[in-house]
Amino acid sequence: MESTRQKKVSKLIQKELAEIFLRKGNEIAPGRLVSITIVRLSPDLSLAKVYISVFPSQNQAEVLDYIIDHIPKIRFDLGQKIRNQLRIVPELAFFIDDSYDYIDNIDKLLKS
Repeated sequence: MESTRQKKVSKLIQKELAEIFLRKGNEIAPGRLVSITIVRLSPDLSLAKVYISVFPSQNQAEVLDYIIDHIPKIRFDLGQKIRNQLRIVPELAFFIDDSYDYIDNIDKLLKS
């Protein structure tokens, strides 16, 4: 169960990362939309698990690999944005959120 502090910080990180990805979208995934679906924080706020959704969903692994290779730069940009709210910027771990693909697959199965 997340504490109130974890929820507030995760929403802050989600908002700021979404802005970073929006601003640098063509660098990260040209021609694709990358959105931050959810951010989960460890109880000590030292690790943030960031789940991303890529549309269109082809070659999601390439986008994830690019993001993982550039985690230090993304974390630095995040630190510049939230330096007045947090003392320590959490480590970032990115994962693909495939829940929308799963929902789409179930929808297709129900229609057939």
